[in-house]
Amino acid sequence: MNYTDLRFDVSNEVLALGVNGAYFAMRGLSIKDSDAEFEVLRTETLKEILPRLSAREIEDDPILNGFRVLHERVKVSNRKHVASPENLLGFLIQRHQMPHINLLVDIYNLVSIKSRLAIGAHDIGSISGDVHLRLTNGNENFWPLGLDKPKPVGVGEYGYIDDSNDVICRLEVRQVEKTKVTAVTQECFYIVQGNAASDVNYIRAATEELIALTKRFCGGEVRFLFTPW
Repeated sequence: MNYTDLRFDVSNEVLALGVNGAYFAMRGLSIKDSDAEFEVLRTETLKEILPRLSAREIEDDPILNGFRVLHERVKVSNRKHVASPENLLGFLIQRHQMPHINLLVDIYNLVSIKSRLAIGAHDIGSISGDVHLRLTNGNENFWPLGLDKPKPVGVGEYGYIDDSNDVICRLEVRQVEKTKVTAVTQECFYIVQGNAASDVNYIRAATEELIALTKRFCGGEVRFLFTPW
């Protein structure tokens, strides 16, 4: 697939659960391992976040709890399936730093930590056809990022699935090997997902910050695929 032809849609059943978000594509990206200016920005941001971050705050945060509510609605264990922003915040509490992947991923992880929204990017060149956010039927292919073999997917979950029936993101919990972003990635499909506790203006502000930071450090141009505004 490519930037120009990629399409995205979301089913009414998923919207009815309370899932909401902004979805867009970027091309012309240049992804370095790191950037000194970004490292300064990230360090300053984490210095602001860490002193007031606690397990209790994570437990009580309305947006993070909104993801738990979504999981309960599709009968998925919150103990086994933790939303990506909650995982990032837990990592931050334990290690006082963010995981480092590459510059583009580090940028969206920082925005996710600040906003508590679930943010991810996928290499468009590895996506087969279009992307559909829909309920799963259990026969989808799912190869989680970092694992050496596929895993089964339950029936009735929500997931981001391409035209070859491959899950590219399960819930807002786990991305996959197939579409992971690497140094050679030039085009990305972006997910900025919220829930009933995140309104349109909140999602829009986080999306705008994400795009601005990505353009600043990785370049690129944007094409929106689906927005709630």
